[in-house]
Amino acid sequence: MLALLRLLQDGHFHSGAALGEALGISRSAVWKQLQRAEVECGLTLHRVRGKGYRLAQPLSLLDKPRLQSACEALAWDFHLLHETDSTNARAMRLLEAGNPAPCLLLAESQSAGRGRRGRHWVSPFAENLYYSLALRLDGAAQPIEALSLTAGLALLKTLHETGLTRAGLKWPNDVLVDDRKIAGILLELSGDPSAVCHLVIGIGINVNRRVEAVGIDQPWTSLFLELGHLCDRTELAIRLSEHLRDYLQIHFAKGFSALREQWEAHHLWQGKSAVLISGAGQITGKVLGVDERGALRLQTAAGEQRFSAGELSLRLAHDS
Repeated sequence: MLALLRLLQDGHFHSGAALGEALGISRSAVWKQLQRAEVECGLTLHRVRGKGYRLAQPLSLLDKPRLQSACEALAWDFHLLHETDSTNARAMRLLEAGNPAPCLLLAESQSAGRGRRGRHWVSPFAENLYYSLALRLDGAAQPIEALSLTAGLALLKTLHETGLTRAGLKWPNDVLVDDRKIAGILLELSGDPSAVCHLVIGIGINVNRRVEAVGIDQPWTSLFLELGHLCDRTELAIRLSEHLRDYLQIHFAKGFSALREQWEAHHLWQGKSAVLISGAGQITGKVLGVDERGALRLQTAAGEQRFSAGELSLRLAHDS
């Protein structure tokens, strides 16, 4: 089915005969695969007599050979899946089963994508980037604190290179464009952080998403909506991987303190009045920045206070 979708991903009409010839199957088999794609992938297909078939919207499918080559250059293991429950969960299972690390896992869709604080991450087929990098770390020698902020810098640089220079960071792990979320980061740790542990850096980017979907409970945008054209998801994944490799090298060699100033320079809420929400409690203050461990520095009525990410949520105050 994916081979057929690759022929159709340009959004142009292709005759059933031409598709069948390219794949070495009958026209009847082509039609059956297209019906399956509509059901399993949620795609809309147009069929016109005399013209053939085309997708309602062009796609940018992930290119396994290009991605495999890029990962070999990075000395990373690589897995590409048609669908999985969650790339983070699958990557963690691979590590626990003894898979080589670093290991990059990508999927065309997720059935149970996750964000911070248990939120569901909407994961339609071939529209966004569902990306997880699995690492084995010696926690005693490699600083783990603030890794989500370091990953945010790599993600932001990748988005800026697409031309989306208005994108900025929101503590602790979101990327926004005009107060609308375009990407997020979810770190998951297994094992002893003071010894050897497994770490998965999960990144979700709204790439070619065009329309609202059930389950999104906050303002959002996508590269397609901001730039006005279909984006190459494979190229995006490759650039993100290269930048993530570079930023992680700095982080593990020098700690987040070497990147702190750069992160604050891209923090959209730097110097603004904000509300920090923890369960039923709220604390209002001015955002001073972050410390060398990635904790938020907030100037409150009680003086400067620092907060680690955890289950906290940061919102702009109404008067900022």
